[in-house]
This record gives sequence, C-alpha cells and structure tokens, in this order.
Amino acid sequence: MSFKIDRGLFRYDFIDYHAILGVAINTDTRDIRKRYLKIARRLHPDSSAVSSKTEKQLASDLLSKLVNPAYEKLSQEKNYTEYIIVLSQMGKRLVQESASVELTTDVAKQLVSIPNVEQAYKVAIAKIAETQYDSLQQSIQAIAQISELNLVYLMRSAGKAVSTPPPPAKPPVNSSTPKPNTAAAPPPPPATAKEDSAAEQYLRRAQTLIDKNQFAQAKVELQDALKLEPKNSRCHSLIALVYVKQNQLKMAKIHFDNALKLDPNDQVALTWKPKIEKALGLQPSGSKVTSSPNAATKQPDKSGGGGLFGGLFGGKKK
Repeated sequence: MSFKIDRGLFRYDFIDYHAILGVAINTDTRDIRKRYLKIARRLHPDSSAVSSKTEKQLASDLLSKLVNPAYEKLSQEKNYTEYIIVLSQMGKRLVQESASVELTTDVAKQLVSIPNVEQAYKVAIAKIAETQYDSLQQSIQAIAQISELNLVYLMRSAGKAVSTPPPPAKPPVNSSTPKPNTAAAPPPPPATAKEDSAAEQYLRRAQTLIDKNQFAQAKVELQDALKLEPKNSRCHSLIALVYVKQNQLKMAKIHFDNALKLDPNDQVALTWKPKIEKALGLQPSGSKVTSSPNAATKQPDKSGGGGLFGGLFGGKKK
C-alpha cells in the first residue's frame, strides 16, 4: 500500500505529523503521547486485533513508517520547536497563496469561514481521529482529511506562531528617559472570560468515561488532572466517586475529605462522605461505631450493581 498523500499540508512537500497522529496542531505533548500510545496499541503486532497476514503487515508498516516517526518528531523538545517554527512559516505561505489552495472536503471548506474556528477545528479533528485507524485501508484518507483541516487552521491563524510565546521581558528602567505622557493612553481592553483550567480537559474526559462506566480509564484521567491541579476540589470529588464504584471506600473517603478541605460547600462530597463513613463503620467524627460483632464484620457490597452505591452510575437497584 502506498503511503503517498497529496492533500492538505502534504501538497507542499511537508510531512504533517499532527495529521498522522490525529491531533490538533496546538495539542500539548502530554495528549500527544496519550494519542500515540492508543494508536500504537491498535497497530502493534502483539496487540492488534487484525488477523490476516496482509492486515498485520499493513498495521506494522503504518506504525513503523508513519506513526513512530511522527511521535519521535513531536515528542522531542528540539525537534518539536523546529517543527513549530516551520509550521509558522507554512502558515504565512498559505496566507499569501490562499487563492490557489485546494480543499476537497466539505468540513474543510466550512472551516474557512466559520466564526468560532478554534472550537470547530478541534471538534472536526476529534471526530475523524475516533476511527482514523479502525479501517487500515482508509487510514491514509483520514490523515489527508485531518491535514486539510490543519491547513485551514494555519490559514485562519494568519501565520501566527502556533504555540503561545512567553511574555515579553519588561524593559529596564532608565532614569534619564523621560516618562511618557499617559494622559492620552487608551483604556485597557475589557476583561474576558476566564479560560479553562489546565485540568479541565481531563475532567471532561473523565466525566464522559464515568458516564460509560469505564471507571479504570476515568481514574487515570483524574490522576493526571490532580498532578496538574492537586487543589482542585472537583477532581477530588470525581475520583472519590470512581473509588466508590470500585469499592475502595477508604480511598474514596480520603478524597472526599480533601474535597471538603478545599471547598467546604462541595455538594458531592457533602452528600457522599456520611454514607462512606457509615459503610466503613465510622461516626461523622471519625471514631469507630460500637456495634455487634456481626455488624463489624459486614463487608461492603462488591456486586457493582446493587447495595448502597449500586445506583450511583446507572447500575440496577436490587
């Protein structure tokens, strides 16, 4: 199978590594790594679900000739910095040659004039990436589609640097330099809505996984979120709920406690902490409940579908 691609950024003798991995140009390195590992598991001979010899060879070729080189380029700091600079130059070139740019997909054509290009661009790429390597015969076509979206995004960015530049250094104060007249200075720009926190994307993914009862994956996302924002009460509440579903009640209590320390009004923690303490045989103060031996040896329900916590994530109540 030929891996030649003549659409999107590939038309300009440029290898679109972001398109190969199915990620947006402004994706951070952490998410690039996650995406690479997902693709690698799909294509690696030891974990691939394909059975025919031809399909296995195709999966191996896609991994070794496209996916691995793309990840190597985007994961190493020096290579990534150089690549972003080239992307920036490519954006300027595309603006100058916009009249001759060819687009073949309706999504890419719509992206040219859509108002909220940032959000629409990310959504469009995520949709294609979901099935990018499901059908190996169609993978090259999916890469080409994503590369067209990347091309349009670079054009819409008007050749500006993709990564956020560091703030400029303040000029040294020179006492001999006269102070500017600030009387006629323009007013500061109006305040804008606060951007999502660094952990917000992990929380959104975790919530989606929880809704699908994929608690192990949700816990991984929430652990990553806590590494970024260890004082985020919502992170602690969500991971506590995951621990509840996994019957790890002591861990759940720890995170509910943390959530309430950070936000005493956290409603999820306020609701569930007393139930956890009761299931663990604790009083609200934290002291042991003196009860009958039979009650002391009673174990939490491990069925996952019933008992005290069975209905939390959509399980059937007994």
